[in-house]
Amino acid sequence: MPEQKIIDRDTYRAIKKMSRDELQAFLIRYADGLLEKEGKSIDLREVEKDLRQIKGIGDKRVEEIMAVFEKHLGV
Repeated sequence: MPEQKIIDRDTYRAIKKMSRDELQAFLIRYADGLLEKEGKSIDLREVEKDLRQIKGIGDKRVEEIMAVFEKHLGV
């Protein structure tokens, strides 16, 4: 099965230009949209794995992003 692209190229470019606050707000909106759209929960470890594959986002930034997800999901 081919890998499904979660983020298109334009969104990826926009993410690279975002400040930390803009990225945090984007991810919260994006996660909310996914949950509403699919009506199911998300696997945080899979999200983390996908974030680590994005060129330009290092381990430290991934950890900060995951902390935001966990905070808002009450994990």
